[in-house]
Amino acid sequence: MEPEILRTTRLELSAPHEGDIAAIHAECQDADIQRFTTVPSPYLPADAEAFVELTRGWWAEGSEATWAIRLEGSLVGMAGLAKLPSGGPELGYWVSAHVRGQGVATEAARAVVDWGFAEDRPAVQRIEWRAVVGNVGSARVARALGFRYEGLLRQAGVNSLGRSDMWVGGLLRTDDRDPQPWPVL
Repeated sequence: MEPEILRTTRLELSAPHEGDIAAIHAECQDADIQRFTTVPSPYLPADAEAFVELTRGWWAEGSEATWAIRLEGSLVGMAGLAKLPSGGPELGYWVSAHVRGQGVATEAARAVVDWGFAEDRPAVQRIEWRAVVGNVGSARVARALGFRYEGLLRQAGVNSLGRSDMWVGGLLRTDDRDPQPWPVL
């Protein structure tokens, strides 16, 4: 699978490349990104280099689609779908602290969901969302996209900081995309 470029009103989503390594490394120093995602902690320059190389392989084998989120040409986050061959991939995203609360994550994630449910990807029937309990920003994005809150997965999250409970939600290809009530918000 070849990397694709997605464009929204304000954003360009494109495959991460070597020129992004320093920015990825800098952004992944954010304590919230380390707490709420699976990035290593501490996050070293070598981790950013390895990540960029991994994304190339994921695109090539069709297992995962990962995009750098760019606002006015600057990298401000990442978004993607993991486990694509499953037919029920998992949506993931993070954004820079300086753009949080500005709708960037929602705009980027909507483009990724639309890409996942495009007519030329009929195998994708469901997209799953997971977040560490307490990641209210991520939950608000998923809710805004029409994901349904599906419950709590006890100690299902594992990152370099340990295990955590996870919220889980899902969106079916046939679901309307209107925000739904979520008991955790």
